[in-house]
Amino acid sequence: MKVKAYAAHNAKSELVPFEYEAGLLSSDEVDIKVESCGICHSDLSMLDNDWGMTQYPFVPGHEVIGTILEIGNNVQDLKVGDKVGLGWMSGSCMSCDSCMSGDHNLCNKAEQTIVGRHGGFADRVRSRAEWLVKIPEGLNPNATGPLFCGGITVFAPILQNNIKPIDRVGVIGMGGLGHLAILFLKAWGCEVTVFSSSPEKEIEAKKLGAHRFVNSTDPNALQKHSSSLDFIISTVNVSLDWSLYLSCLKPKGKLHVVGAVLTPLSIPAFSLISGSKSVSGSPVGSPYMIRKMLEFCARHKIEAITEEYKFSEVNKALERLRSGKARYRIVLTH
Repeated sequence: MKVKAYAAHNAKSELVPFEYEAGLLSSDEVDIKVESCGICHSDLSMLDNDWGMTQYPFVPGHEVIGTILEIGNNVQDLKVGDKVGLGWMSGSCMSCDSCMSGDHNLCNKAEQTIVGRHGGFADRVRSRAEWLVKIPEGLNPNATGPLFCGGITVFAPILQNNIKPIDRVGVIGMGGLGHLAILFLKAWGCEVTVFSSSPEKEIEAKKLGAHRFVNSTDPNALQKHSSSLDFIISTVNVSLDWSLYLSCLKPKGKLHVVGAVLTPLSIPAFSLISGSKSVSGSPVGSPYMIRKMLEFCARHKIEAITEEYKFSEVNKALERLRSGKARYRIVLTH
């Protein structure tokens, strides 16, 4: 079976039309007709080979919404015609301790949708069945794709860290991840403080549900929020003065990192010791967490704020993302 896609043949090069042979469908796999696909900053990182693991030709795309075309003989609970989504991961071993305890996203043998295989910037894409999640009624499909990577990246920490409605939570960055974190935390019942280096985003941050907005380029502004937060989630991929943010945490507070910062975090030991504070991180969530997130979004009418481009405009869309001006996720449609 031939798949029509868009691929880069070298690091940082433009994507061009590309065809490849998908091969026979395995008994536990599913083929999806791609209807839309979000563009994540991870697609750019892989395109540029920032993480040193990209194989070319490279077909990006891991925020896929589509309809099932074909299923393997052993696939249960999915059928041809189902509307489903596919995120960063497309397979796991289903036998290790992580998989057997429900932490499929921590599987050491996990298959990632755009690592060593072709992703969703195509007319169809393939996945193991366990990583496909049905789309609940009431969600706009074109705004749901970004939830499968950007959304679950900031939703999973809310579950994993037992965030409570009475908690005061800080969000560092108001981009593709940060704006979704604000929406989730507001609906969760938390008091939300946004730290952003873009003061012009204050009005929109408060429209999304933020209670406070802090200009993070002003150290004095951060100091005014000393010992005020129970939890801070960092969605940015740049190095910051982490000691300043740790000072904003209450005793026993936690700084949680989901932005892929390439430089080591400089964390003063006494910033942790004196208040019994901690630093943690997490990847995307398990299929179960994705289901719970989608149910939550349907209940609270939450969707990503998106800009749409046609697949034929993929290079224009990538440049829009690279410019940092996208508000706030970009989605490709056929």
